[in-house]
Amino acid sequence: MLVLLPPSEGKAASGRGAPLKPESLSLPGLAGARAEVLDALVELCVADEEKAREVLGLSEGLRGEIAKNAELRTAGTRPAGELYTGVLYDALGLDSLDTAARRLAGKSLLVFSGLWGAVRVGDRIPPYRCSMGVKLPGLGALGAFWRTPMAEVMPEAAGGGLVLDLRSSAYTAAWKPKGGVAERTASVRVLHAQLVDGVEKRSVVSHFNKATKGRMVRDLLLAGARPAGPAELVTALRDLGYAVEAEAPARAGRPWQLDVVVTEIH
Repeated sequence: MLVLLPPSEGKAASGRGAPLKPESLSLPGLAGARAEVLDALVELCVADEEKAREVLGLSEGLRGEIAKNAELRTAGTRPAGELYTGVLYDALGLDSLDTAARRLAGKSLLVFSGLWGAVRVGDRIPPYRCSMGVKLPGLGALGAFWRTPMAEVMPEAAGGGLVLDLRSSAYTAAWKPKGGVAERTASVRVLHAQLVDGVEKRSVVSHFNKATKGRMVRDLLLAGARPAGPAELVTALRDLGYAVEAEAPARAGRPWQLDVVVTEIH
């Protein structure tokens, strides 16, 4: 099972280990593209702070993130699973998993990133600010930039098993499964169901959507679940108490769409 996660805007304030060692990161086939993005980002942030703030879409209050980007090559690092601190990662709670679940997380979880392309949760990276929606000078929109290198490495990373895609739309732009990999891929949407004047209404609530996805991955890891494909994933989630609605794709070469329906927001 390979689980594709979005990063989070929220990150640990600083690293606490040795500086970045690009050669140590997972998916070495992305090394060249990572170097290009890193060079472009650092150059932008060193040369022109105001332009960097505009390109990165940062508010005045986040101006300090530019200085962090300028020092990415020498800044301290943390495992990616510690670095990201947003809602999904808080609910996932990697640091409180038991040993077996933590080992499974290290093998199964892949975090997409505008700067790194994708990293595993054990890869050590410094705090940074660069979303997939950014258009870097010389490289253009990062979602489009990453498509070619990701298309080369992701089929091998996916292997022959399930791909559980929990990425947000900005990060799906960097890689879309095709062919046989797509048929083993399940994208999950979390829907909040509530009665309004006796009629059930369903909606997507961003914060709750992220929290539910984090809890769902945590439960799968703690259960030691290794579903072979989307149908087996549906069974595994239902066994864990989730209300899941799913249908196999009407055509070959398409991913499954799973709806996890919840009635309480927490």
